This record gives sequence, C-alpha cells and structure tokens, in this order.
Amino acid sequence: MNADDATRIFDALSQGTRLETYRLLLRYVPYGLPAGDIARLLAVPHNTMSVHLGLLERAGLVTSRREGRSIIYAASLTTARPVLAQMMAEMGFAVSPGRGTRAAAFPQLRPAAANDRVYNVLLVCSANSARSLIAEALLNREGRGRFRAFSAGSRPKLKPHPMAIDLLGSLGYDTAPLASKSWNGFAEPDAPQMDFVITTCDAAAGEICPAFPGHPLQAHWGLPDPLAVKESEAEQKAAFLATYRRLAGRVSAFVNLPFEQLDLASLKERIGEIGKMEGATDLTLAGQAA
Repeated sequence: MNADDATRIFDALSQGTRLETYRLLLRYVPYGLPAGDIARLLAVPHNTMSVHLGLLERAGLVTSRREGRSIIYAASLTTARPVLAQMMAEMGFAVSPGRGTRAAAFPQLRPAAANDRVYNVLLVCSANSARSLIAEALLNREGRGRFRAFSAGSRPKLKPHPMAIDLLGSLGYDTAPLASKSWNGFAEPDAPQMDFVITTCDAAAGEICPAFPGHPLQAHWGLPDPLAVKESEAEQKAAFLATYRRLAGRVSAFVNLPFEQLDLASLKERIGEIGKMEGATDLTLAGQAA
C-alpha cells in the first residue's frame, strides 16, 4: 500500500458531502448517475457538487464520461478496495474477494428491464402533505419510467405543506402535479393497480388501509415528521431537508433492487430493510409495521 494513495483517498472522503456522494454512487455501480441527479438526490447546489465530484475524480474514487449534454459519474472500485483490504489484513482480518465485484472498465448505462414492466407505487402518510409527497416526486424522477409513483393520505390535508413544495421547487422538481388526497381514491375499481404500498409515517402504518386492488406488497419506511419541528424557520427548513435526504437514499436503493430476480418474500424483506436506513423511526426498526 502506498501511503500517498491512502492519504489521498481518506482526504477525499473526510468531507461529509463527498462521503455521501461516494456512498450514493456505490449503489449505482457500474452504471453511474448524471451530475445533476447526484446534486438533486443529495440536495447540494450544482456548482458545489461539481467541486466535490472533481476532488473525488482526482482521488481516483470516481470516473466520468460525457453523454450528450450530461456528465455521468460512477464509483470506481479499483482505487479504494486495495487500500482498505490491505489495512484490514494488517489488522488481522481475513479479506476474501467478493462475488461479482470486478469493476467495469468503463461506467455503463443501466439496461432497461427485460420485460419493460412498469411498477406502480403508492407512498402514504397520514396527512399527505410532506413525506409521502416528497417520496412521490423522488421516485417519479429516479424511477426513469420503470416506476410510476403516487401519494395519498389516510387523513389528507387540504394542500401540501409550503416548505415541502418550496424545497422540491428549489431542487428542480415540477411541483404542479403534487396534491394532498385521500387513499380511498386508490381503492376504487378504476384506480391504477398498485404493485407496492409504502407508508412513510408511523400513524398511517398503524391504520387499517383500504382494500387496494391487486393485493400490493406493503412496506414501512417510517421517518420523523418534519412538521413536528416548531423552532425557528431555519430549523424547520433543516428538518425538511433531512427528510428529503433520507427519502432520497431509500428511493435510490429501491429503484436499484433486482426486482426480476427476487421472489415476493425476498423482495418484501429487501424493501423492509431499506426502510431501516439512517433516520428510521423506532417502529420501523422494530419491524412491526411491515
């Protein structure tokens, strides 16, 4: 192990945004993400993200390619792995090569699903004014045509919370289609048939939901309510941003699941595990709402 290489790697990952960027890109190996989508997923201004991506690339942790007007960044597994493996070995831990971990020589585009199937997903929270609406916007963007997201509430507000709309608008989302609505509408015979119903608040998870057509797979991604923060406006905005970041991580993990390769039991387990990512509520961690 070259000490200069190790120093360069750890220096690049010592800053929070760069660490989160690398962790995000690891979920998309080897396909990568456009720079703009990385910025939106992590809620970081585009010019700031460009600086961080440049530092990660110079450290050898990411590679890039141009596609039309976009620059696609992908995590490189060939730089950090030897350094980490040698350090683990020096500490007495046996390191065995992982299956299927050979890095692609060049980041590839994610292939289309073999059967071109589109999955319908209903995101639910009691008021349908913040968490479920943010998740709907994220999934419709990240799903890239493979997923069609909807949101609803058990006791919906009259309209979305303005801080949720302002945040999404500032990150480039089209907020015009977002509206608070009842989940009862998705139980009607002519409603779109859902493949998944995911609750994003503990209150909705504890309620008896309508009989949705098609018996969709259900899971719980409970997160704290950003509306519960009653301090200064800055702290309230920070709570909404934290909710966005946490949902972005879950959505990015969800859309990258190998849906065509998993049976229903395995798929339900994997989606439930996604809900236990950072920031999950106690109910979610206990697995009582899945």
